[in-house]
Amino acid sequence: MKFSSKVLSQTVVQLCYAKDIVHIVISPGSRNAPLTIGFNEHGKFKNFSIVDERCAAFFALGMAQQLQKPVVLVCTSGSALLNYYPAIAEAFYSDIPLVVLSADRPQNLVDIGDGQTINQENVFSNHILYNANCKEGDEHQIFNETEINVALNTAIELKGPVHINLPFSEPLYNVVDDVQVQPQHVPARSTNTASSESFVKELKPFVEKWNQSKKKMILVGVLSPESVEQQYINSLANDPSVLVLTETTSNIHHDHFISAIDQLIAPLKEADFEALQPDILLTFGGMIVSKKIKAFLRNHAPKEHWHVDEKKAYDTFFSLKKHFKVCPNQFLKSFLSEAKSTESEYHEAWKQVKDWRTQKHAQYLKQIPFCDFKVHEHIISSLSNPMDMQLSNSTAIRYSQLFTIPEKVHVYCNRGTSGIDGSTSTAIGAAYASARQTVLVTGDLGFLYDSNALWNDHIPNSFRIIVINNGGGGIFRILPKAKDAKNFEHFFETKHTLTSMHLCAMFGLEYTTAASEETLQKELKTFYNASESPKLLEVFTPSQINDQVLLEYFQFIA
Repeated sequence: MKFSSKVLSQTVVQLCYAKDIVHIVISPGSRNAPLTIGFNEHGKFKNFSIVDERCAAFFALGMAQQLQKPVVLVCTSGSALLNYYPAIAEAFYSDIPLVVLSADRPQNLVDIGDGQTINQENVFSNHILYNANCKEGDEHQIFNETEINVALNTAIELKGPVHINLPFSEPLYNVVDDVQVQPQHVPARSTNTASSESFVKELKPFVEKWNQSKKKMILVGVLSPESVEQQYINSLANDPSVLVLTETTSNIHHDHFISAIDQLIAPLKEADFEALQPDILLTFGGMIVSKKIKAFLRNHAPKEHWHVDEKKAYDTFFSLKKHFKVCPNQFLKSFLSEAKSTESEYHEAWKQVKDWRTQKHAQYLKQIPFCDFKVHEHIISSLSNPMDMQLSNSTAIRYSQLFTIPEKVHVYCNRGTSGIDGSTSTAIGAAYASARQTVLVTGDLGFLYDSNALWNDHIPNSFRIIVINNGGGGIFRILPKAKDAKNFEHFFETKHTLTSMHLCAMFGLEYTTAASEETLQKELKTFYNASESPKLLEVFTPSQINDQVLLEYFQFIA
């Protein structure tokens, strides 16, 4: 075994290993050679080489999403580092642990006109949990060890991105037979928050309000699968005064829950909104997809809004009164042991509305032509096996909200920033790290935008991509008055005639197409079967009718 001669490289490599941070995504470069040598020569790390730094960062994000532990990114100096930013922002808002190791020029070579050099220190300052700006030289060893320990422990404890900037002077490729330092490993603290007597006492006044209220709404955002025990789900479902609203990305299921929020509330009138308005709103999980539920709760604010999250609480509905800094499962364990079921018509009244909407939903799907809506129906109906479904942003995530996802399907989407820029790369990283088959459902623009994601040697043969190609940004046709904008098709919808066929040929994916309901059903029957390469199914839909079909849907189900 060889080691980089750079003591700073030896320090960060040893501390990553001591903290069991062993997945390393490296983009090629020269200034980062000490790090690349350090991780590759060690023998205990799982190293990945991905050229495009933006794709590399989202690939790491997907792995960290599944592993629930930090993944390291390694890049050279200069603009390479800036390409990590979209994924860093997503990790920051989605609570996904990433560790960015950026190689840098020594301080005396910054801002003197040297090539491939920018001001790298604190470059992610608005979207990072910790910046560690290390210094080169033996005299800074204690400082560097402290900074690296703090940064790595922050990623572990607070579940988010950290940045460690590491200056290296030339020569960069020298190696030694033995390490020259044994850095002190300061272990990360346990993140468990005990269900103590003081916490139960803190809950008491809130439990009293809960027990007195006959209109309680629970809204669940993005949540990892199996975050909440079934006994607590059942308890909430059986309280007649509680209405639970979930989304595709909530990964919580019960027949009594409302899983298609827009389907429920889009056709409502003012009197209906007043009847739906809760006294108490309890939220947990991450970002909410539905714009309609946000508008409703902002215009018809609850008397009390409580949010449950270990880290943060956004005042999304401008009525936040309490932040419980615990995980949802622990909160429900303590809270429901004190709470009582309250007699009320609240749940039953809205369950009847849900049942009516569900009937009308099925009727509508039978009468519409082949379109994006119909395609999503068939895709979700095809999910018969336990698997992970990754959704791209814009239309894919929004259409999915109108369907009931099978409980054995785990759903993920980059909803921290809701960007289209890294959905494919994220899905591939997640597919690599997951023990389950992964299918990505994406639109054409999102897929083409992130096409370098396929420049990747780590795509499992079981990985599946469904590209819904309606020839442009279909989401803009749905937005109010967007089509009235000058040069709408060119600057907003960005119409095109591109396909995924040549990309699949170049990167070795099996490629099939469908342009009708019959062809789509036929292709989906064998799409998830074992294969010797990943598969991509491109579904072509007519762009002109999708928005009208969706708008008429909300009128039909009223």
